[in-house]
This record gives sequence, C-alpha cells and structure tokens, in this order.
Amino acid sequence: MSDKHCPEASHKDDEFSDTIWNKIDEVLKRMGNKPGSLIPVLEEVQEISGYLPESVQRRVAVGLNIPLSQVYGVVTFYSFFTMVPRGKHQIRVCLGTACHVRGGQRIVEEIKNKMGLCPGECTNDRIFSLDIVRCLGACGVAPVMVVNEKVYKQVKAAKLSQTLNPYC
Repeated sequence: MSDKHCPEASHKDDEFSDTIWNKIDEVLKRMGNKPGSLIPVLEEVQEISGYLPESVQRRVAVGLNIPLSQVYGVVTFYSFFTMVPRGKHQIRVCLGTACHVRGGQRIVEEIKNKMGLCPGECTNDRIFSLDIVRCLGACGVAPVMVVNEKVYKQVKAAKLSQTLNPYC
C-alpha cells in the first residue's frame, strides 16, 4: 500500500465545487415536484457528491420544499445513505463470530496501522474507506474482507498489502 493513500482520515462539508452544486440543483429541478421523490433524489445526489453532509441535506430540503428533519430522518434511517465520505474503494471487514475468531480483528488493526484508517473513516484522498460488518455469510472461509464488491476469503493480515495494492 502506498503511503500517499494512508493519511489520517478526515473530511470537510464545504469541499463541493460549483459543478457539484449545479448537478445537485439539476436533480432537484428535474425530480423536485414528483411525489415520493425524496429517496430517489437522495440516491442520485449521494452518487454525485459521494455522501450527504448537512449542507447537502439542507439543499435537498429547500429544493424539495420539505423540512430538513424529514431529509435527515431518511438519511439516518437507511443504511445505504451516509453522512460521512466514503472512499472510491470501500473495504468491509467481517467481524462476525467466525471471522473474529479466525483473525478479523487483526485485519482491522493492520489497516489501521498501515493506512491510519479506522472503521467508519475515509482517507483524505478518498481512495479508501473502512467499515465493519457483522456477517457476510461466508463463515466457512473466514476471515472475510470485501473490497468494493470483490470478496476475499481467508485473509491474512500479513498479506493485506498485496491484496490492497491493486486498488492504490
């Protein structure tokens, strides 16, 4: 793993360019008057912005003429919405019972040590984000890690760099 992808994780809500805001406004204009448009709007806006911080939620609330609390309620209810940035490559490490017993926590620690990345965080360059999951349904090949949609079985912490290097 390259050190350029290993800064401490952080983000800013005001990092969006005028281009991003214009695309968000286009979505709101196109879908704003349709009944039941909140979830589709949030999905499309999250695809554009990468996540849904308060500033984006406010823009959606104003654009759809609904209370901010309604937008926030939907964003926090559904797990596919996020209020923190996610990386281009999303790493999910299973810590269900079988994966935990077979070394899942060592994988998390190795990612933290090598990349400075804790669960729920994203690298500054937004290349990687890390999440913990409780079960991926692959207990027989534990410990399991998923990068984007690719499943890695019987992951060894010592070989983690080899696994993640293609994503750098």
